Amino acid sequence: MNAAPSVGTSIGARPLIALPQRFSATTSALRYEAVVTARALADAVLRAGGEPFMMHPYAPEGRVSEAEVAGRLARCDGVLLPGGGDLTPRLYAAAEAPVHESVYDVDEEQDAFDLAVARHALARGLPTLAVCRGLQVVNVALGGTLRQDMGGPDREHRHVVHPVRLAAGSAVARATGTERVDASCYHHQCVDRLGEGLVATGRAADGTIEALELPGGQGWFTAVQWHPEDTAAKDPAQQGLFDALVAAATP
Repeated sequence: MNAAPSVGTSIGARPLIALPQRFSATTSALRYEAVVTARALADAVLRAGGEPFMMHPYAPEGRVSEAEVAGRLARCDGVLLPGGGDLTPRLYAAAEAPVHESVYDVDEEQDAFDLAVARHALARGLPTLAVCRGLQVVNVALGGTLRQDMGGPDREHRHVVHPVRLAAGSAVARATGTERVDASCYHHQCVDRLGEGLVATGRAADGTIEALELPGGQGWFTAVQWHPEDTAAKDPAQQGLFDALVAAATP
Protein backbone atom coordinates (compact mmCIF):
# COMPACT_ATOMS: atom_id res chain seq x y z
CA MET A 1 0.00 0.00 0.00
CA ASN A 2 1.27 3.50 -0.83
CA ALA A 3 2.27 5.78 2.00
CA ALA A 4 -0.53 8.16 2.90
CA PRO A 5 -0.04 11.57 1.27
CA SER A 6 0.42 14.56 3.52
CA VAL A 7 -2.64 16.82 3.64
CA GLY A 8 -1.21 19.46 5.93
CA THR A 9 -1.63 22.18 3.30
CA SER A 10 -5.12 23.67 3.24
CA ILE A 11 -7.10 22.56 0.20
CA GLY A 12 -7.86 26.14 -0.80
CA ALA A 13 -4.15 26.92 -1.10
CA ARG A 14 -3.31 23.91 -3.25
CA PRO A 15 -2.67 24.55 -6.96
CA LEU A 16 -5.01 22.58 -9.20
CA ILE A 17 -3.19 20.00 -11.32
CA ALA A 18 -5.27 18.80 -14.27
CA LEU A 19 -5.08 15.02 -14.53
CA PRO A 20 -6.94 13.59 -17.55
CA GLN A 21 -8.71 10.37 -16.65
CA ARG A 22 -8.70 7.14 -18.61
CA PHE A 23 -11.66 5.28 -20.06
CA SER A 24 -12.16 1.82 -18.60
CA ALA A 25 -14.55 -0.84 -19.90
CA THR A 26 -15.10 -2.25 -16.40
CA THR A 27 -14.19 -1.63 -12.77
CA SER A 28 -14.81 -3.82 -9.77
CA ALA A 29 -16.99 -1.26 -7.97
CA LEU A 30 -19.17 -0.06 -10.85
CA ARG A 31 -21.66 -1.81 -13.09
CA TYR A 32 -20.88 0.08 -16.29
CA GLU A 33 -18.01 1.74 -18.14
CA ALA A 34 -15.93 4.14 -16.04
CA VAL A 35 -13.33 6.86 -16.12
CA VAL A 36 -10.40 6.12 -13.84
CA THR A 37 -7.17 7.59 -12.50
CA ALA A 38 -4.17 5.77 -11.10
CA ARG A 39 -4.25 6.37 -7.36
CA ALA A 40 -0.46 6.51 -7.21
CA LEU A 41 -0.48 9.55 -9.51
CA ALA A 42 -3.11 11.38 -7.48
CA ASP A 43 -1.30 10.54 -4.24
CA ALA A 44 2.00 11.86 -5.61
CA VAL A 45 0.39 15.18 -6.56
CA LEU A 46 -1.25 15.46 -3.13
CA ARG A 47 2.03 14.68 -1.35
CA ALA A 48 3.65 17.47 -3.36
CA GLY A 49 1.07 19.97 -2.12
CA GLY A 50 -1.15 20.01 -5.19
CA GLU A 51 -4.80 19.13 -5.67
CA PRO A 52 -5.33 16.51 -8.43
CA PHE A 53 -8.15 17.79 -10.66
CA MET A 54 -9.63 14.78 -12.45
CA MET A 55 -10.67 15.74 -15.99
CA HIS A 56 -13.18 13.76 -18.01
CA PRO A 57 -11.53 13.07 -21.42
CA TYR A 58 -14.56 14.12 -23.45
CA ALA A 59 -13.99 14.33 -27.20
CA PRO A 60 -17.01 12.82 -29.00
CA GLU A 61 -16.22 11.21 -32.35
CA GLY A 62 -12.56 11.95 -31.73
CA ARG A 63 -12.95 15.72 -31.95
CA VAL A 64 -12.57 18.50 -29.40
CA SER A 65 -12.19 22.22 -30.03
CA GLU A 66 -9.23 24.23 -28.81
CA ALA A 67 -11.65 26.71 -27.25
CA GLU A 68 -13.35 24.00 -25.22
CA VAL A 69 -10.08 22.64 -23.86
CA ALA A 70 -8.84 26.15 -23.12
CA GLY A 71 -12.01 26.88 -21.17
CA ARG A 72 -11.80 23.68 -19.18
CA LEU A 73 -8.13 24.24 -18.31
CA ALA A 74 -8.60 27.92 -17.45
CA ARG A 75 -8.95 27.22 -13.72
CA CYS A 76 -5.94 24.87 -13.61
CA ASP A 77 -2.43 25.76 -12.51
CA GLY A 78 -0.61 22.78 -14.03
CA VAL A 79 -1.08 19.59 -16.04
CA LEU A 80 -0.11 15.96 -15.45
CA LEU A 81 -0.46 13.84 -18.58
CA PRO A 82 -0.64 10.19 -17.43
CA GLY A 83 0.16 6.82 -18.93
CA GLY A 84 -2.31 4.59 -20.75
CA GLY A 85 -2.87 2.69 -23.97
CA ASP A 86 -1.24 3.32 -27.35
CA LEU A 87 -1.94 6.32 -29.55
CA THR A 88 -3.58 5.43 -32.83
CA PRO A 89 -0.75 5.18 -35.39
CA ARG A 90 -2.64 7.24 -37.98
CA LEU A 91 -1.78 10.30 -35.88
CA TYR A 92 1.93 10.00 -36.63
CA ALA A 93 2.44 7.35 -39.35
CA ALA A 94 1.67 7.47 -43.06
CA ALA A 95 -1.91 6.51 -43.88
CA GLU A 96 -0.75 3.45 -45.82
CA ALA A 97 1.57 2.23 -43.07
CA PRO A 98 0.43 -1.04 -41.47
CA VAL A 99 -0.58 -1.05 -37.82
CA HIS A 100 1.70 -3.28 -35.76
CA GLU A 101 -0.08 -6.24 -34.18
CA SER A 102 1.16 -5.23 -30.72
CA VAL A 103 -0.68 -1.89 -30.71
CA TYR A 104 -3.35 -2.03 -28.00
CA ASP A 105 -6.12 -0.08 -26.23
CA VAL A 106 -6.39 2.57 -28.94
CA ASP A 107 -9.15 5.10 -28.17
CA GLU A 108 -9.51 8.01 -30.57
CA GLU A 109 -11.58 10.04 -28.10
CA GLN A 110 -8.84 9.71 -25.52
CA ASP A 111 -6.21 10.58 -28.11
CA ALA A 112 -8.01 13.72 -29.28
CA PHE A 113 -8.50 14.99 -25.74
CA ASP A 114 -4.94 14.31 -24.57
CA LEU A 115 -3.41 15.89 -27.68
CA ALA A 116 -5.57 19.00 -27.28
CA VAL A 117 -4.59 19.29 -23.60
CA ALA A 118 -0.89 18.90 -24.44
CA ARG A 119 -0.98 21.51 -27.21
CA HIS A 120 -2.84 24.05 -25.11
CA ALA A 121 -0.72 23.51 -21.99
CA LEU A 122 2.54 23.93 -23.91
CA ALA A 123 1.28 26.94 -25.88
CA ARG A 124 0.06 28.65 -22.72
CA GLY A 125 3.11 27.72 -20.69
CA LEU A 126 1.21 25.76 -18.06
CA PRO A 127 3.63 23.74 -15.92
CA THR A 128 3.39 20.21 -17.32
CA LEU A 129 4.68 16.78 -16.37
CA ALA A 130 4.06 14.02 -18.93
CA VAL A 131 4.39 10.37 -17.94
CA CYS A 132 4.87 7.36 -20.27
CA ARG A 133 2.01 7.67 -22.80
CA GLY A 134 1.98 11.35 -21.84
CA LEU A 135 5.52 11.75 -23.20
CA GLN A 136 4.43 10.09 -26.43
CA VAL A 137 1.37 12.37 -26.64
CA VAL A 138 3.57 15.45 -26.35
CA ASN A 139 6.00 14.17 -28.98
CA VAL A 140 3.16 13.51 -31.44
CA ALA A 141 1.45 16.81 -30.58
CA LEU A 142 4.63 18.60 -31.67
CA GLY A 143 4.91 16.67 -34.93
CA GLY A 144 7.13 13.80 -33.82
CA THR A 145 6.70 10.10 -34.47
CA LEU A 146 6.80 6.87 -32.47
CA ARG A 147 8.09 3.39 -33.05
CA GLN A 148 4.94 1.27 -32.98
CA ASP A 149 6.87 -1.54 -31.28
CA MET A 150 10.39 -1.67 -29.90
CA GLY A 151 11.12 -5.12 -31.34
CA GLY A 152 9.30 -7.73 -29.31
CA PRO A 153 9.52 -9.08 -25.75
CA ASP A 154 13.32 -9.13 -25.68
CA ARG A 155 13.61 -5.42 -26.45
CA GLU A 156 10.52 -3.79 -24.92
CA HIS A 157 10.54 -2.10 -21.51
CA ARG A 158 7.59 -3.79 -19.83
CA HIS A 159 7.88 -4.71 -16.14
CA VAL A 160 11.45 -3.39 -16.19
CA VAL A 161 13.38 -1.30 -13.70
CA HIS A 162 16.57 0.01 -15.25
CA PRO A 163 19.00 2.92 -14.88
CA VAL A 164 18.44 6.09 -16.90
CA ARG A 165 21.14 8.69 -17.43
CA LEU A 166 19.92 12.29 -17.21
CA ALA A 167 21.52 15.31 -18.85
CA ALA A 168 23.42 17.50 -16.40
CA GLY A 169 21.53 20.69 -15.63
CA SER A 170 18.29 19.48 -17.22
CA ALA A 171 14.94 20.10 -15.56
CA VAL A 172 14.53 16.37 -14.94
CA ALA A 173 17.96 16.16 -13.29
CA ARG A 174 17.19 19.17 -11.11
CA ALA A 175 13.80 17.75 -10.11
CA THR A 176 15.16 14.34 -9.20
CA GLY A 177 18.37 15.69 -7.69
CA THR A 178 20.51 13.24 -9.62
CA GLU A 179 21.90 12.41 -13.05
CA ARG A 180 21.05 8.72 -12.76
CA VAL A 181 17.69 7.29 -11.73
CA ASP A 182 16.32 3.77 -11.47
CA ALA A 183 13.24 3.98 -13.69
CA SER A 184 10.18 1.76 -13.40
CA CYS A 185 9.10 1.22 -17.00
CA TYR A 186 6.13 -0.28 -18.76
CA HIS A 187 6.14 0.49 -22.49
CA HIS A 188 6.62 -1.32 -25.78
CA GLN A 189 6.72 1.88 -27.87
CA CYS A 190 9.18 4.75 -27.81
CA VAL A 191 10.07 8.02 -29.49
CA ASP A 192 11.31 7.72 -33.07
CA ARG A 193 11.59 11.25 -34.54
CA LEU A 194 11.54 14.08 -32.03
CA GLY A 195 8.77 16.66 -32.17
CA GLU A 196 9.59 20.29 -32.93
CA GLY A 197 11.71 21.93 -30.25
CA LEU A 198 12.03 18.84 -28.06
CA VAL A 199 15.39 17.57 -26.83
CA ALA A 200 16.20 14.22 -25.24
CA THR A 201 17.47 14.71 -21.68
CA GLY A 202 17.40 11.09 -20.52
CA ARG A 203 18.32 7.77 -22.11
CA ALA A 204 18.39 4.12 -21.10
CA ALA A 205 21.50 2.02 -21.68
CA ASP A 206 20.04 0.74 -24.97
CA GLY A 207 19.67 4.29 -26.27
CA THR A 208 15.90 4.55 -25.79
CA ILE A 209 14.81 8.12 -25.08
CA GLU A 210 13.51 8.21 -21.50
CA ALA A 211 13.10 11.96 -20.91
CA LEU A 212 12.20 14.98 -23.04
CA GLU A 213 12.24 18.71 -22.48
CA LEU A 214 11.34 21.83 -24.44
CA PRO A 215 14.10 24.41 -23.94
CA GLY A 216 12.27 27.09 -25.89
CA GLY A 217 8.98 26.59 -24.08
CA GLN A 218 7.26 29.22 -21.98
CA GLY A 219 6.71 27.22 -18.79
CA TRP A 220 8.16 24.34 -16.77
CA PHE A 221 7.94 21.10 -18.73
CA THR A 222 9.38 17.64 -18.32
CA ALA A 223 8.32 14.33 -19.88
CA VAL A 224 9.52 10.93 -18.74
CA GLN A 225 8.95 7.59 -20.45
CA TRP A 226 8.90 5.74 -17.14
CA HIS A 227 6.35 5.69 -14.29
CA PRO A 228 7.71 7.78 -11.40
CA GLU A 229 4.49 7.24 -9.45
CA ASP A 230 5.36 3.54 -9.04
CA THR A 231 8.02 4.31 -6.45
CA ALA A 232 7.43 7.98 -5.56
CA ALA A 233 6.05 7.13 -2.11
CA LYS A 234 9.45 5.77 -1.05
CA ASP A 235 11.91 7.30 -3.53
CA PRO A 236 12.54 11.06 -3.09
CA ALA A 237 14.06 11.29 -6.58
CA GLN A 238 10.83 10.12 -8.21
CA GLN A 239 8.63 12.19 -5.89
CA GLY A 240 10.81 15.14 -6.85
CA LEU A 241 9.22 15.23 -10.30
CA PHE A 242 5.79 15.81 -8.77
CA ASP A 243 7.22 18.27 -6.26
CA ALA A 244 8.78 20.28 -9.10
CA LEU A 245 5.51 20.29 -11.06
CA VAL A 246 3.51 21.57 -8.10
CA ALA A 247 6.19 24.12 -7.18
CA ALA A 248 6.11 25.50 -10.74
CA ALA A 249 2.29 25.61 -10.61
CA THR A 250 2.18 27.46 -7.29
CA PRO A 251 1.38 31.18 -7.74
